[in-house]
Amino acid sequence: MPPTRFVTDSSLEFLARRLRFLGYDVLTLRGARLEDLFERARVEGRTVLTTSIRRPRRFADVPALGVARGDAAGSLRALAAAVEPAGPPFSRCAECNTALQRRHSLEASGEVPGRVLRGARALHYCPTCGKWYWQGTHVAKIRAWLERALGRALGPPEDADPLG
Repeated sequence: MPPTRFVTDSSLEFLARRLRFLGYDVLTLRGARLEDLFERARVEGRTVLTTSIRRPRRFADVPALGVARGDAAGSLRALAAAVEPAGPPFSRCAECNTALQRRHSLEASGEVPGRVLRGARALHYCPTCGKWYWQGTHVAKIRAWLERALGRALGPPEDADPLG
């Protein structure tokens, strides 16, 4: 069974970003109406993540999961227990959801700080939005939040892991 792919609006952006850090394919449609989410989900074979209890009748065939507003950690834990991610942790762009590409550090020259180029074993690049990822000081905070939310360790950072 393939991993579940999600679509949501910007009201769940914090949760969407955390799910992307875990490797989930979560598309965020900023400014979208509920009907827009369901239409996109139908076209792309996604599941709608929403805080709304309303469900348009014409989209009864489209899968949707209700998410509690204000409980990102609980929602993340529930989703991670129910569905498999599309890839390993830290394999998707946190901004635009694109799968990251491993790149040689020389390719990032002039785009990331010199200290990163000197110390990085591997950098990862988003071909859609142009963002570079590397293991930085922010990674420990993100990893700690995810581990608290999940109630388990993510495992040791791997060399192929762009953020952790």
